[in-house]
Amino acid sequence: MLPVWLAAASAQAGGHFDVDDAGTLDPGQCQYEAWGQRVRQLQTTLWHLGPACRVGPVELGLNLDRISVAGEHSLVLGPQLKWTFMGRQPEARWSAALSATVSAARPRQGGRTGGQFVVPVSWRATDSLTVHGNLGADWAVGTGLRSGRGGLAGEWALDGTVSLIAERNRAFGLWTSRIGARLSITPLISIDISAARTGPAGIRTLTVGLNHEFSR
Repeated sequence: MLPVWLAAASAQAGGHFDVDDAGTLDPGQCQYEAWGQRVRQLQTTLWHLGPACRVGPVELGLNLDRISVAGEHSLVLGPQLKWTFMGRQPEARWSAALSATVSAARPRQGGRTGGQFVVPVSWRATDSLTVHGNLGADWAVGTGLRSGRGGLAGEWALDGTVSLIAERNRAFGLWTSRIGARLSITPLISIDISAARTGPAGIRTLTVGLNHEFSR
């Protein structure tokens, strides 16, 4: 299972949620995302740290993932670039971006580096409901094998503090259904929690994350 989780780690796009939004950080802003994921059925734990900053018109980040599978450990790391090319204005109803990631495993597992290319699109249907769609491809760490990915998510803001998120995503030939919530502690700090089921075996995943945005 370790190669599968190395591939999955290289494909995280929108925090720990599988479907990314089309937004990027404002000029002069930075953030970090930190989250942990546990799959008891597979004796698997994944820890992620993802710092990023706005640099000119793009957002530049670095993904670091530590994966433990039944006593085996590996680190996946690599840069990520994201550019919102449409709908950067706060009042925009539609927005779209390009996102690209390159990932490599340490210790080296052999074979090729992995990565991801995805086009996120977001539609602000109402003041409280936003719909996100993704279409792209993944390249698995080690094999370099390419597979398509796509997903759809809805984000419903109950108020200025709590949002509910539900998504359906396909990556590496497997469908994942996820429901979760985002709690804003302050306007710049939030906590995410979600539960997911993946594949025909219904593998269950629980994830908790922290997001913190700040000025340079």
